[in-house]
Amino acid sequence: MQIYLDDTVLRLKAVMVTDPVEKGLFKAMIGLMHTNKGIGLAAPQIGLSLRLFVTDVKGDKPRMFINPTITDYSDDTCKKSEGCLSVPGVFKDVERPARVKVTATDLKGREFTLECGGMLARCIQHEYDHLDGILFIEKAR
Repeated sequence: MQIYLDDTVLRLKAVMVTDPVEKGLFKAMIGLMHTNKGIGLAAPQIGLSLRLFVTDVKGDKPRMFINPTITDYSDDTCKKSEGCLSVPGVFKDVERPARVKVTATDLKGREFTLECGGMLARCIQHEYDHLDGILFIEKAR
């Protein structure tokens, strides 16, 4: 089930994941994201107030980030147009740090750290915002 702008779950701070995440949830989220031509999808966007999201950005592999924490942001920024599966048809310019460092857990329960830039860094920040109840339209300038 996909959630849209007027649903309150999008405005809540998501809770930490405490139980193992089933691979079926990963596949379902990736499938819904691909069906809607997205590159990222956070659990609140499907009605689950959990701190997890998936990404599938060109040049990278599909990933799930469970209980992610962005531990570092670059000082340099980049402004680009963003859209959101929960706000269909709306695109706005958003300025974000150009690079991030994120630590999370994968589906196998292993912690990992990823440093990245470009579209993957933007996608991670966008989805991470969803976990804190923030929509990209609030950051648009």
